[in-house]
Amino acid sequence: MSQLSQESRILSRDNMKPTDMSLLLATFAACPAPQTLAAMASRQAPLCGLAPCCLWLLGVILLMNASARPANHSSARERAGNREENEILPPDHLNGVKLEMDGHLNKDFHQEVFLGKDMDDFEEDAEPRKSRRKLMVIFSKVDLNTDRRISAKEMQKWIMQKTAEHFQEAVAESRAHFRAVDPDGDGHVSWDEYKVKFLATKGHNEREVAEKIKNKWDLNIDEETQEVLENLKDRWYQADNPPPDLLLTESEFLSFLHPEHSRGMLQFMVKEIIRDLDQDGDKKLSLSEFISLPVGTVENQQGQDVDDGWVRDRKREFEELIDANHDGIVTMAELEDYMDPMNEFSALNEAKQMIAIADENQNHYLEPEEVLKYSEFFTGSKLVDYARSVHEEF
Repeated sequence: MSQLSQESRILSRDNMKPTDMSLLLATFAACPAPQTLAAMASRQAPLCGLAPCCLWLLGVILLMNASARPANHSSARERAGNREENEILPPDHLNGVKLEMDGHLNKDFHQEVFLGKDMDDFEEDAEPRKSRRKLMVIFSKVDLNTDRRISAKEMQKWIMQKTAEHFQEAVAESRAHFRAVDPDGDGHVSWDEYKVKFLATKGHNEREVAEKIKNKWDLNIDEETQEVLENLKDRWYQADNPPPDLLLTESEFLSFLHPEHSRGMLQFMVKEIIRDLDQDGDKKLSLSEFISLPVGTVENQQGQDVDDGWVRDRKREFEELIDANHDGIVTMAELEDYMDPMNEFSALNEAKQMIAIADENQNHYLEPEEVLKYSEFFTGSKLVDYARSVHEEF
């Protein structure tokens, strides 16, 4: 193998190993020193000594540049593919909805309905003083009568306002995604059109898939993808308003992606969750069924603490918010009311619970000191020096 081909192999990112850096540096160190190069130049051989050295120097620079890129970052093409897939698949997480698609509690719900689109302003690495100030600005907006305390009614109105923001954001995103799957721009998307786009995001050739579907040929897809397609088709049927034609309009496509925007799709989502959690087949949920732990093995105390937290949080949610008549059984209607993000009664109950968690003086109001002390609950970030900062921020 020639020296040039060896150099190409060493400098390849795909073949790069920790030892390659040592090899490069060692070889570079073996290059002639500047004085030697000058002597070589005087002997009319400048290119013979300088070119190999420059080549190795370039190799080191390229290696450093390649090493500076995190290895776990996907390529631009992969990220573009992921974005395309995310555009046409219903999201796993719905902002402002209490339960996830799989029946898990939405752990970010309180931040979503308290911060709305300002959630990104309260990241872990945000400057605490600025975050405290932003939090107090939000407090003043919730405090409609400016008495420096938040009532349940004020919190309820705020929750409804933030939920409406999430709705508007979902509508805007769905509109853009609809255009991506409506190739002929006729304002309708057929199930076959959607299936072609979906399989294209899975690496299948779009033209070949379209041809196979047109001729009713076997698509040759794996079992996992086939299962996903079947679930999506069930959801597609549900979003297709009567009379069913398997063609979704822009508003029906919104319901397909975001079931919280449609009463019928919300009911479908509730049925799916109850089906997954219901152990005795009565189409209702008991407390034991709702708090039942996912399948798995607890191997240490930390895992046990996670399990204990899971049971505690779900038990409180079941008893205080979901089971409206407190009979120990949750019906489909109760779960639907609980999950409906635009249900004003549920928003009021949520407001009361949020206040109760931080209401240290038990006066049924939220005050600035309490909001700052329990900032982790409201923002996801713990803001220190809450007592001293109240005076500063006001």
